[in-house]
Amino acid sequence: MTDLVLALDFGGTKIAAALVDPAGRVVRSSRVPTPAVDPWDAVVSVVSSVVGDAAVAGVGIASAGPVDTVAGTVSPINVPSWQAFPLRSAVSSLVPGVPVELAGDGVCMALGEHRRGAGQGSTFMVGLVVSTGVGGGLVFDGRPFGGRTGNAGHIGHIVVEPDGEPCTCGGRGCAETVAGGPRMVAWARRAGWQAPDDADAALLAAAALAGEEIPLEAFERAGQAVGIAIAGAAAVCDLELAVIGGGVAQAGELLFEPVRRALKTHAGLSYLAGLEVRAAQLGGEAGLVGAAALVRAAR
Repeated sequence: MTDLVLALDFGGTKIAAALVDPAGRVVRSSRVPTPAVDPWDAVVSVVSSVVGDAAVAGVGIASAGPVDTVAGTVSPINVPSWQAFPLRSAVSSLVPGVPVELAGDGVCMALGEHRRGAGQGSTFMVGLVVSTGVGGGLVFDGRPFGGRTGNAGHIGHIVVEPDGEPCTCGGRGCAETVAGGPRMVAWARRAGWQAPDDADAALLAAAALAGEEIPLEAFERAGQAVGIAIAGAAAVCDLELAVIGGGVAQAGELLFEPVRRALKTHAGLSYLAGLEVRAAQLGGEAGLVGAAALVRAAR
């Protein structure tokens, strides 16, 4: 098969790689957990297992951020051992002689959903990943928009509670401090939720679906925070669509209902009247599909 693109999706939880065909279909893929220490060997391993003897036309990289698409470096907040790590050139050494494109994972998720998922047919959209943190990316006029350094669309760091909790970014009261899965669980514990030591957002969602008051309130707070962040981004960027994916979003209407209520309250400008929210369709493939699309968009 010809014209395959190698896609790499690097995050704080997992490292995934895939071969993607011109139609945006994943032909072969592999994923491993992100090691707690230097993860480069894991990147080499997952890339090698996917590429094999295949010839690739280029490489697209989606990475947790912040990223610097000019320098080709990444400094993922949740991977402290990688600060200004030269990921683009390092990956290029594994697959020499082909173009290598780098973008934030939120941008790639948005682009993937735009090309082959819930964002098809839209022109100006934001994609959100509500999981351990809250990431995001923008598609403007049908093309990925990374801004000056590649970090545009970092919607999880829109401030929704000015006097809120400190954030890993160094700020305070970001949407991520309310809607990130571990933050939701921590808040529920402080509010009196009795749960096992290993409780996560999935268990919190199950408790909420069972009608437990504190878990329900945790999802209400998270949905409100995400909705407020979307409203702010949409007002600034004149967006028509927000596509939401990620582990926390798997809770469905537990999250989406308060998101929509928040938009009714906070997205009041006339040009936002048609602003729509949809659930992501591609799951874990979105970042890979979007990373591959980076290469094709750059041609």
